[in-house]
Amino acid sequence: MTVAVALAVAVAAGLDRAVGEPPRRVHPVALFGAAVAPFDREWRRPDAVGVPVAALFPVGAAVVAAGAVALAASVDPLSVGAGGGVPVGGVVVAGVALWLTVSLRMLVGVARETVALTETDPAAARERVVALVGRDPAALSPADLRSAAVESAAENLADGVVAPLWWFVAGATAGVAAAGVVSLPTAALALAGGAAGAVWAKAVNTLDSMLGYRSKPVGRASARLDDAVAFLPARVTAACLAAAARSPGTLRRARPLAGEPASPNSGWPMATAAVALGVRLEKPGAYVLAGGPEPPSPAAARAGVQLVETAGRTVVALAIGWFIALAGVVAWL
Repeated sequence: MTVAVALAVAVAAGLDRAVGEPPRRVHPVALFGAAVAPFDREWRRPDAVGVPVAALFPVGAAVVAAGAVALAASVDPLSVGAGGGVPVGGVVVAGVALWLTVSLRMLVGVARETVALTETDPAAARERVVALVGRDPAALSPADLRSAAVESAAENLADGVVAPLWWFVAGATAGVAAAGVVSLPTAALALAGGAAGAVWAKAVNTLDSMLGYRSKPVGRASARLDDAVAFLPARVTAACLAAAARSPGTLRRARPLAGEPASPNSGWPMATAAVALGVRLEKPGAYVLAGGPEPPSPAAARAGVQLVETAGRTVVALAIGWFIALAGVVAWL
């Protein structure tokens, strides 16, 4: 019953909108980072350490998530409907797992606050933008800060929202397909597969954010794996940004700019945002995304943040719609 998976996505979206993120000291992503931290140092043979870390840590996190969802789904008193059709416990745990991997409210809130501060208190904006970007903000002008906020909002929409949702959908759909082979409850397998996919993708991205720098050879495998995991989500994000801007041609115009950043993925959502807004987004010394002649004004930057939020909500709606449609297909078959 894939309606249960649609409900789990709705639970995650509701928690993100109502609560945001849990405190960092108890956030599972922070706990995962603490487990990885001992490997963040120089090694004589970095790939001999980095490859197992990249392979095993995300899989371990995914197994824990899937196990928790499967256990919750197996508790009969929490199932409702004919034959226990909707495992409520599994829906809740899968929804919580997905919620912990997405961060649309926080992303939009920080970006919006940074843009507002560029008009009233640039020094405070420089302090706030650190939550979004890794570059040194000390020398950034208000226009540079607005550019950084819009760039990061677009890029992190792909990494922090679309990628976990994409792999949740992929894992849950695989669970639906597997249910007919192993003769296990469809809803339980789909929920467990979805949670595993989202947590795996988030773990890969967390490894990349910790280790995936050229100065850290131990992170080479993590960086390459993150590139692969984000390849399709980055392009889906660009399409959703173009749809949110009601300008399908934006994708065609953004394509030549998407290769400007060194990353094979981040350029797609950033270039699409630049073209949709008609502004120049720039990381000094790294790249220029010339969607227009001028950097974003306060009004354009606010529109950029709103564009990111609209695209994020669209992705959530598409995920829910996919599972409702899939439920109809399964019922028809």
